[in-house]
Amino acid sequence: MSKQFTAVIGIPRETVNPWERRTVLTPTHVEALVRRGIRVIVQPSNRRIFTCDEYLAAGAEVNEDLSEATVILGVKRPTGLTTDDLMPNKTYAFFTHTIKAQKDNMELLDTILERNIRMFDYECMVNEKNFRVLAFGKFAGYSGMIDILHGLGQRLLALGHTTPFMNVAMPHNYSSMGMAREAVKMAGYGIAMNQMPSSIGPLIFVFTGLGNVSQGARAIFRLLPHKFILPAEMKETAMCGRTDIVYGVVISEKDHLRHKQTGNFDMTDFLAHPENYRTIFAEEFAPYMSVLVNGIFWRVNDPRLLTVEDCRRLMVTGKPCHQHVSFTGSPLLPQRLIAVCDISADPNGSLEFVQTCTTIEKPFVVYNPATNTETEGISGDGFLVCSIDNMPTQLPVESSTFFGDGLMPYIDDMLLSDANTPFEDFKAGPVIKNCTIASNGKLTPRFEYIADLRKQKEGESGSSHKVLILGAGYVVPPIVGYLTRDPKIEVTVVSNLISDLENVKKVYPNISVKQLDILQDTEGLGKLVAKHDLVMSMVPWKFHPQVFAACIQHKRNVLTASYCSPALRAMEQQIKDAGITAFMEIGLDPGIDHLLAMECFDETYAKGGKVISYESYTGGLPAPEYADNPLRYKFSWSPEAAMTTVLNGATYLKDGEVKQIPPGGALMDYAHPMNDLVGFNLEGYPNRDSTSYKDIYKLKDCHTVIRGTLRYKGFTKVIKALIELGFMDQSPHPKLAPSCPPTTWKEVTCMVLGLDPKSSVADAEAAIRKKLNMPEETVHEVLALGLLSDKKAKLCGNPFSTLSTHFSDILAYGPNERDLIVMSHQIGVEWPDKRRELKIVRLVIYGEEGKGRAGLAMSRTVGLPAAIAALMVLNGEVKQKGFVLPFAPELYKPILERLKKEGIEATETTIAL
Repeated sequence: MSKQFTAVIGIPRETVNPWERRTVLTPTHVEALVRRGIRVIVQPSNRRIFTCDEYLAAGAEVNEDLSEATVILGVKRPTGLTTDDLMPNKTYAFFTHTIKAQKDNMELLDTILERNIRMFDYECMVNEKNFRVLAFGKFAGYSGMIDILHGLGQRLLALGHTTPFMNVAMPHNYSSMGMAREAVKMAGYGIAMNQMPSSIGPLIFVFTGLGNVSQGARAIFRLLPHKFILPAEMKETAMCGRTDIVYGVVISEKDHLRHKQTGNFDMTDFLAHPENYRTIFAEEFAPYMSVLVNGIFWRVNDPRLLTVEDCRRLMVTGKPCHQHVSFTGSPLLPQRLIAVCDISADPNGSLEFVQTCTTIEKPFVVYNPATNTETEGISGDGFLVCSIDNMPTQLPVESSTFFGDGLMPYIDDMLLSDANTPFEDFKAGPVIKNCTIASNGKLTPRFEYIADLRKQKEGESGSSHKVLILGAGYVVPPIVGYLTRDPKIEVTVVSNLISDLENVKKVYPNISVKQLDILQDTEGLGKLVAKHDLVMSMVPWKFHPQVFAACIQHKRNVLTASYCSPALRAMEQQIKDAGITAFMEIGLDPGIDHLLAMECFDETYAKGGKVISYESYTGGLPAPEYADNPLRYKFSWSPEAAMTTVLNGATYLKDGEVKQIPPGGALMDYAHPMNDLVGFNLEGYPNRDSTSYKDIYKLKDCHTVIRGTLRYKGFTKVIKALIELGFMDQSPHPKLAPSCPPTTWKEVTCMVLGLDPKSSVADAEAAIRKKLNMPEETVHEVLALGLLSDKKAKLCGNPFSTLSTHFSDILAYGPNERDLIVMSHQIGVEWPDKRRELKIVRLVIYGEEGKGRAGLAMSRTVGLPAAIAALMVLNGEVKQKGFVLPFAPELYKPILERLKKEGIEATETTIAL
């Protein structure tokens, strides 16, 4: 240290957030230092809990300029990183929050290194036993416990219950810790006087950790009428406990951690090899807790106390288990877990679902495990979470005094620091020397690991999921758009049509595209599948088996919006043996129809009702203003595939009787006007085998199960005419082979009718009228389809395929046209008191004009559910292997929630029967 060096303490203004009123040295501490001849400069701040006049009276200097200070002692990092905020060649002390390579503070660390700052981190001040000697921990515990009692009162109110906790405010509303304690005691008095609703059941508070945080929280808890129980007693207490007291449980590492091999716990071994341990917290203890107060210190390789998946299971397994009859005004809680207070405030730490900290001004969110989303405030499905990262500042006088008392014994060692001298020459004691994370422009030896950990984290954040999308049709742009919102996801789109690939690439230039015929080049398909994490098969359904075979071979997860066909079902065991997930039926119909139906069914069952009838109709249609053609229909997907459906047979259950419609076009005879959404003038007809859904949906009490298709009135009339004329014949026709000479549509029609191709238009019209024997209006509509025009037809081998190709030209959506999706579920319900209701769930979505394929409602309602499910598979939210259909709450709930954010949301009305 140079002879000219004179140690001066600087106390900076806290700028990290408006609530930070603490200081590391109070006027009393400053007075003691000044008496010893130590110069102290305090930066002025009206926000600080102690005034400038108090510091002046203590002998400090109040000055905006801290440049003469050699050691600057703050609480938190400065908001800015200018040279005024962090002056070069100085020694600083504050909580840096960098020792876990926290991403948000890496720029701060870089600045510290660049400016040759010697950095003391209070979090790293430990004694010879590696215990922290300086922390706000107890005050974090005090504040956190008061915060969660306040939040508990509000959350219970939102759930329908007034409790004594409503009288507990946030800690900063009290002028002293003493006043806050009195408020908690008054809440305890109300509890002891039986003011807790019995429908809530016994309240069990779980405290994790044994350190200062947990001790502080328990000190506040003890102000309530309470009883501490053992972890093993939680289940019985949850069932039979009292409501005039609250219960506390302390769960330490030895209670919830087990060696993966031996099943034992050894603290020394755990500290050295945390990866060898697992936690039983979620299975053994979490189902019975009401409030979790988390105060553990979590390291990167430690098992998480609760994962997102654990929380999903808790919503099912952690139901209230005490005896209580539920009434509308006195309901049971939706689950035992009401609130979580993460006093450790460690995002993505021991509690995986805590991804960001809350704030003092917005202290609470409700976390919904089913959707893995947060809702600000106290309402919503899930449980309350409080994770304020500066809880001690809510008790600024007491916490500052406590912290300063702990810091004073180490001030002299800190004052020895001259940032311009080598770290090796710094003669401080081990507590201060060992808390120095940076000096002389580099990390000190004890903290060099931060650089490696940072690289590891940056590598992880840069790692990508790779998605292969087969097909580039109408539904693909919304899928690509949704997935590429995450820059870590790489998307490759494959098609045999270069024009489709160019269209997608034009909108999303950062994706990869590849022209490939997956049927002809199976080797090329296999190579592509092997390079990706997930394959989305958006090609026609008949090509899925080849895709699934490649996914099985290369053990890659696969997803499609299509029905699980018999050909795919035959591959089920191979899919399970490969250990892959095959997510099926996650588009519109099938897809969104499943989600909405299962949501309604499960809600009915949860309330004790029975589903006695289910009728579901869906249609993809032009918006009314664009339904200006004889079919009142346009094609947003493969015309041939769409037209094939009208030739299918159907089986359904009506009033307890199974009805069957043979294939070949008879479906059109069963079209009937729809009694829902009458303003659209719709007709509907059954499709496929609806009876299978009685078992799939577990509709054991249903006497009617019908799934059908919606079209504008008039569609089926024209289709019946086309069937009658022979245009829906899929048999090979020798004169319609692609190799035949160019042929006009008039000539095609004549050949289909059995006429000489050279017949006149008048003769052809007469033949059509004679064969149809239908009203003239229908004949005009058939003729308006251009079937007697001189336009050259694209011959496709048979009348049906040739007509389908014609429709793809004349009935395609224009670039500025919009379509419409209409879905109607009519679900009959019977309640325990024999009342009957009809629940009508409707989804009506319009396309967006001027956005081309990506703006079509059909594209979005098929593509977005598929994209959301794909992301869930990639992120590990879908654990099941083998075939997965979206029937379980842990699947349909998050997908529906995320669809709402995309503007796809159903409405529900109820009619008494």
